Amino acid sequence: MLSAEERREIEEELQQYPKRQGACIDALKIVQRHRGGWVPDEGVRDIADFLEMSPEDVDSVATFYNLIFRSPVGRHVIRVCDSVSCWVMGCDSLIEALGKKLGIRPGGTTADQRFTLVPIQCLGTCDRAPALMIDDDLYRDLEPDQLDGILEKYS
Repeated sequence: MLSAEERREIEEELQQYPKRQGACIDALKIVQRHRGGWVPDEGVRDIADFLEMSPEDVDSVATFYNLIFRSPVGRHVIRVCDSVSCWVMGCDSLIEALGKKLGIRPGGTTADQRFTLVPIQCLGTCDRAPALMIDDDLYRDLEPDQLDGILEKYS
C-alpha cells in the first residue's frame, strides 16, 4: 500500500495530467525515492491500483524507462553514457577504469552497497563527451584520471 507521503506526492503530480495513467513515470520515481532507490513488485502493484492500471502496464513503463530500477541498487548510481558520441570519445576507458576501481562489472553493485555501475544509452550531452552521471550530478569531458576525485564526493 502506498504511504501517505507517496499518495500526497503522486496526487500533486496528477494535477498535470488529464488521465491518471499519465502520472505513471512520476509515480514510479516517487515510489523509487521512498523505497530505497528501486521499485519492488509490491510498489508496481500499489501504483497500478492507485492509477487504475494493470500491474503489467506499470511494469512495462518501469522496465522501459532507464531511470527506474526494478532491483536493488547502491546508494549512488553511476550512469556512464555509451552512445556513439561517448563511445568515440572514450567511454570504454571510463567504464573499464570504474570497474577496476569499484571491483564490479557494468550492472553490478559494490559489496558495500555504495555504488551501482550502469551503462546508459544517452545523457544528452554529446558535445561534451564522454559523460557520466552520479545520482543527479552530470560530469562531462571526462578522462579516467578524474574519476578518483569525483568518486570521493560520494560517501
